[in-house]
Amino acid sequence: MAGGALPAVGAVGEDFGGKLTFSVYITCIVAASCGLIFGYDIGISGGVTTMESFLRRFFPSVLRKMSQSKQNEYCMYDSQLLTSFTSSLYIAGLIGSLGASRVTRALGRRVSMLLGGATFLVGATINGAAVNVAMLIVGRILLGIGVGFTNQATPLYLAEMAPPKWRGAFISGFQFFLSVGVAAANLINYGTAKIHGWGWRLSLGLAAVPALIMTTGTLLVPDTASSLIQRGKIDEARRALQRVRGSGADVEAELQCLTEETMRSEAVEKPFRDIFKRRYRPQLVMSIAIPLLQQLTGINVVAFYAPVLFRSVGFGSDSSLMAAVVLCLVNLGSVLVSTYFVDRYGRKVLFMEGGVQMILFLTAVACVLGVKIGSSGTSPLSKGDGVLVLVLMCAYAAGFGWSWGPLCWLIPSEIFPLEIRPAGQSISVAANFAVTFVLAQVFLSMLCHFKYGIFLFYAGFIAISTVFVAIFLPETKGVPLEAMDRVWEKHWYWRRFVV
Repeated sequence: MAGGALPAVGAVGEDFGGKLTFSVYITCIVAASCGLIFGYDIGISGGVTTMESFLRRFFPSVLRKMSQSKQNEYCMYDSQLLTSFTSSLYIAGLIGSLGASRVTRALGRRVSMLLGGATFLVGATINGAAVNVAMLIVGRILLGIGVGFTNQATPLYLAEMAPPKWRGAFISGFQFFLSVGVAAANLINYGTAKIHGWGWRLSLGLAAVPALIMTTGTLLVPDTASSLIQRGKIDEARRALQRVRGSGADVEAELQCLTEETMRSEAVEKPFRDIFKRRYRPQLVMSIAIPLLQQLTGINVVAFYAPVLFRSVGFGSDSSLMAAVVLCLVNLGSVLVSTYFVDRYGRKVLFMEGGVQMILFLTAVACVLGVKIGSSGTSPLSKGDGVLVLVLMCAYAAGFGWSWGPLCWLIPSEIFPLEIRPAGQSISVAANFAVTFVLAQVFLSMLCHFKYGIFLFYAGFIAISTVFVAIFLPETKGVPLEAMDRVWEKHWYWRRFVV
């Protein structure tokens, strides 16, 4: 099994002394801020669905169910219409991410990020002004398309822009900003929930703010040298390299290496067809398996429905929103831990530790709910037990934040050769959205029927995911993108496909 960084040989595989210049920091931070819009949407939607004014206007059946004296705590939000509102973003994101591949290849990573931000901005405006469920869903579809474009292009941009030695930390920045967006959304929900009648409009409409921030920032950064060379813009690529490597750096050797890689990639005219060839089998499998398994950790539906979840197990409306804020802040801090360790100790160490941690604490949550609420769901948690559930959920979220959270964006963005990189990233993001759509569609119903067992359901999948990564994922720490093929050639299983 491959270990750490592989030695560079010749021009291919060298990191060309890539340094952490001021331009690298600024460019990558601006690009990573594209995660804000996805995070904000994840956080905001779950919060507004607990606001009575929002439910009264769009989902009165849920409000009626909540008022029933003997209502099962697990089932009060089980509404197919409410689920359609929340999950419509993900099917739109799936379509958007596949469409973004052609744009990213033909027009560049930066253009895809700009288009994503602009589309998200329109969707946020429609949602904030919504007068019926149809407007809500149309707005969310536009949000989903925007997120599909940015989620496809941004990790590619970061992978190609960052020095190989620090690639993991910079791509983890995307997850960091995603977590910032979730935390900001939950804080806003906590405040706007106190505005009777129209607070939900402010929550949904303020999604335009992160869209403006990341769109404006994207206008100020260059495209990646690989993308510019791929489109025949050699002089612009040289200037882009000089900008991020430092004004005195000699970039000609790196430019030549990237040009040669681009020439090889031009032989692939139909990347979505060629990606299914045998020699790309390892990358294709990982690009689908990693996002699929990440979603089966349960984190997105837990984050998405955190206020609903905490209210379902006995927190009041305000308390459930504040508990969701605490959960998000813990996740945000844990992503910072990942940025420190991912390039020092590698990807697999974080996968293993995070997986074990999530299994233990999800199992503990299931035990507490099983003992205190049981299967009937008619006995809300006491204040002390509610705090215990929150602490256990925070420990689970921390494990995710320094493992599967950032690594799900990192691994697919760094394993593909240039010729199929946009297509591979599109497939990875589409797989992420497809699984998230299914889980978002069924989560509230699963919570109603599985009750506390839903946490055991996710813990079981995390165990499977951890074993899969331990056996099949090679270490990619410090390996230049141009030398990534060597990782698969040295792996005990995947080498049969690439050698």
